[in-house]
Amino acid sequence: MPCTHINHMSDEDVKSWLNSFDTVMTDCDGVLWVGAEAIQGSPQVINRFRELGKRVFFVTNNSTKHRREYKQKVDTLGFGGDLDEIIGTAYLAASYLEDCGFDKTKKVYVVGSAGITQELDDVGIQYLPIGPDIGVENRDLASLTVDLDPHVHAVIAGMDLHISFTKLLKAASYLSREGSIFIATNTDAQFPMKGKEIVVPGTGSMVAAVETAAGRKPIILGKPNPLMFEIVQKRHPSVKPERTLMIGDRADTDILLGKNCGLQTLMVGTGVHSLEKVKDWETSTDSEEQRLVPDKFADRLGDLLDRIKDL
Repeated sequence: MPCTHINHMSDEDVKSWLNSFDTVMTDCDGVLWVGAEAIQGSPQVINRFRELGKRVFFVTNNSTKHRREYKQKVDTLGFGGDLDEIIGTAYLAASYLEDCGFDKTKKVYVVGSAGITQELDDVGIQYLPIGPDIGVENRDLASLTVDLDPHVHAVIAGMDLHISFTKLLKAASYLSREGSIFIATNTDAQFPMKGKEIVVPGTGSMVAAVETAAGRKPIILGKPNPLMFEIVQKRHPSVKPERTLMIGDRADTDILLGKNCGLQTLMVGTGVHSLEKVKDWETSTDSEEQRLVPDKFADRLGDLLDRIKDL
């Protein structure tokens, strides 16, 4: 079906659409804020959703921050919400291990940052230290020896600014152990940097390196994979996919998550993808590109405020 621009909907259609969902899942950067600044109107729309009885969840593929950091940010920028309404991939990684009964006498090797280890702390799962590790660079590989911790039985791969040959070697070695668990927080290819002539590699590039070295596929937690929504449902059984709206700025993560889970979808034009791209996908003969088309589009989330403030 073609995408409908919010501006082209009648007041009655907007009211009907608003009544069709009880839960809102929204991406953060590019939808609610850019950097340290809220996008105009976004806090007011989120709070209006709550006034209308909607449950709001903040969902992000960013694994570098603990939910407490996001809680501080949503409070500072005026979005509000409870800690259990913030769903990040660092939290998902810890939750996945806890839910599958990971033996807490064992440890995790983390290719990632403190957001992951802090979430592991919350559920009492041990891990090896994070940070730079360049201990085996520039050595004769034929005579290489590395001390491996015998208690490591899981690897979590996320965004790691200290990615190195040593880390790939250790991750792959731990993943060669029988029964070891391989988790990837997400597979975003790049970190969007508008207005700069640089390309910032995303988590996906680091996950791919570990995957290639280990010769095995990870369990991928972040958008667009259904596990993110499944964990929301597990924690909050009243959430129904057909009555959930997914809001995002990026089609291949946010909108595709919605399509993969049977959610309603709304794209905003304040982040990665534009209305022009949506129109291209609508006319594409590629079925995968057609799946990127959202149900609704708004130039920015704040544009909804005038349409829903009096309902």
